This record gives sequence, structure tokens and C-alpha cells, in this order.
Amino acid sequence: MNEVVIAGVGQTAVGEHWDVSLRELAFAAMEAARADAGGLKPQALYVGNMLGAALSRQSHLATLLVDFAGLQGVEALTIEAAGASGGAALRQGYLAVASGAVDVALVLGVEKMSDQTVSSVEAAAATGTDADYEAEHGLTLTAQAALLMRRYLHEFSPPPFALAGFPVTAHANGAGNKYAMFQKAIKPETYQKAGYVSEPLNMFDVAPSADGAAGVVLANPAILPEDFGHRRVRVAGSSLVTDTLALHDRPDPLAFHAARLSIERACAQAGLSPADVDLFELFDAYSIYAALSLEAAGLAERGQGWQWAQNGALTLTGKMPIATLGGLKARGNPGGATGVYQAVEATLQLRGQAGGNQVEGARTALIQCLGGPASTAATHVLAAGSDPA
Repeated sequence: MNEVVIAGVGQTAVGEHWDVSLRELAFAAMEAARADAGGLKPQALYVGNMLGAALSRQSHLATLLVDFAGLQGVEALTIEAAGASGGAALRQGYLAVASGAVDVALVLGVEKMSDQTVSSVEAAAATGTDADYEAEHGLTLTAQAALLMRRYLHEFSPPPFALAGFPVTAHANGAGNKYAMFQKAIKPETYQKAGYVSEPLNMFDVAPSADGAAGVVLANPAILPEDFGHRRVRVAGSSLVTDTLALHDRPDPLAFHAARLSIERACAQAGLSPADVDLFELFDAYSIYAALSLEAAGLAERGQGWQWAQNGALTLTGKMPIATLGGLKARGNPGGATGVYQAVEATLQLRGQAGGNQVEGARTALIQCLGGPASTAATHVLAAGSDPA
């Protein structure tokens, strides 16, 4: 298979973009990524989107976007895998370039949520659960995460506020990211005083739904000029794994089986273990998901993921930095665009372009996004190559 490098990245600020349409938001990220890649023209576009049809009344999105961007005639597909849509689109772009089917692929993640009421967004997002046995009975993604957290607290008895370190770390890092929705650090006491959203999840345990678009240009390095202006970042490992859609069909709902397998396979392809990477952009849509993701990665024993949130190991200078530019919690949760934002942020880290949020000496990154409670898990390993000549 061909080597695949990230030739360009681009993103919009995450927030409430009342005055921008879905296509305009997407176009801004597409243009930024292509400009960063020196104007490379893609032969294929893969769009990660979760709720465009439900909230923006727009399906056939990828075709709309190549039309709007003046790229008519290229292959274009929309990929939907709930919160893992962006990672799934990245997987398809990787496979297209690695196989030799195309030399250049543009991967885009875009989501527009602010145009609808909170209840409408919740109802639309719930379509990513089992319609007959979960959504039909009023179960939302947030309520689902609350059930998992309650079970976790019951089964493992961590101390009070054991998960506080996850959002505290994310907000500290978000303060240095100009693209983040929330650019202000919070204190542990602030977390402790926050009201409940769905008990035991409080306001800071839940990432805010938001608008945003991010893009990466994937390329076969053989076509890049010798004077290509960025440190080469290659996709060293890629995997997508699924589990049961409904939580009640799993023998152990606290074991993110698909997340574990996806990490194992991506890391095996890259020739390293999760403990070897320099940073981990995990899926912290809910604090409990961060703990369970660390456990799935084998970085923490079962029921012990919360300990990583209490000893400084997850900070920019810690043993395993996470959410280095704010994660979902502070950057905001742009639904199906999340996996592409993670790729953009990890690439900036590996290029040494993360500014005040730079993880010193970062050369490898693990990124993972989840659809539902790891019903779909898309994982990639990125590795830095040589600096430009």
C-alpha cells in the first residue's frame, strides 16, 4: 500500500455560526486545507457529517460541496457514523490514497447545530441509538452516558469528583486555542459547584454541541514537490471497528470493546503501543467516556481510568497529554466533524505548530472518535517525518 501523508489542514472556529450556512462553513475549511496543502486539487472528497439531513434539511451533502467549491466531476461521498463520522471519513480517505485509487483526497468534517433548538438537536442525535429499543423510549446520548457513569461509580467506588480532572484539563488547554468555543480555564471548585445535566453528569461533564468544519488533504508523498513546506506527517495506522448499537446487548457496558480493538489494530499497523505515543486525542464528549477510553487503550486498568484525571498525567507536560487544544469539552463538540478536528489538531502538534499548547517533542499521536458509546470506533495513529528541506 502507498504511504499516506497529511499535506494540508484547515479549520473554522467552533461555536454558534448563526450567519453562516452549512455549505459556507464547509467551504471555509475546504479552502483553508487546500491552501495549506499548496493548492493541491483533490480527486475525491469524503465528508463526515452526522445530522445535516435532520437539522439542515440537506442530504447529498458531498455532491453539494464539490459543486459549491467548483470541483465538479470528482468522486464525492458523505460518510455517516454518528460521532465517529469524521474519523470514518478519514478512514475512507486514507484507504483511497493508500490503495492507489487516488493520489489526493480531501477529507472534511462539518456540522451545523445552532440553527435548531436544543430539544431538536437532542432528538436528532438520538437517531444514532437503537431507534426501536432506545430512542423510542426517550433515551438521549446524554442520558445514556449518565447511566454509564452511574454504573461506573457504583461498580468501582472512586472518590467524589473523581472525573473532574478531565474537563479541568480540557478547559486549561482550550484557553490557548483561538478556534475553541470556550477559551477560559476552570478550577476544580467550579466543577464541584456545577449543576447536573443528567445526574450524575454535571454541566462540565458534557461537551457542548456546536457548529464547525475541519478539513485535511491526504496525499501520496510521491506527488509532493521536494520543497513542500511542512514537516511530513503520515497516517501510520488506521482502523474502524463496530460493537453492538444498543448498550443492553453488551455483556459489559463499561468495556468499550470496539474502542479497544480499533486502538490495538491501528497501533499494530503503526508498529507501536498506545503507551508509546506522545499524545492522545480521545473522545471526551462526556467525562466518563474519557475514563473508559483510557481503559480501552490499555493505559489504565479496568475501573482505574479516573486516576489519570487526578495526578497531572494528562496535562501538556504530563505522561499522556489529552485534549491538547481543548478536546470536545472546551473546543466544542461539532458532531460528525469531531474526528477531522482531532486530525487537524494532532497534525499541528506533530508539525510543532500548536503555539502555547505545544507538546514538547511530539512525534506520534493517537486520535480516536466514537459513535455513541463506542458503537463505532475510528482510530488513527499519526507520525511525524522529516522537516522540509
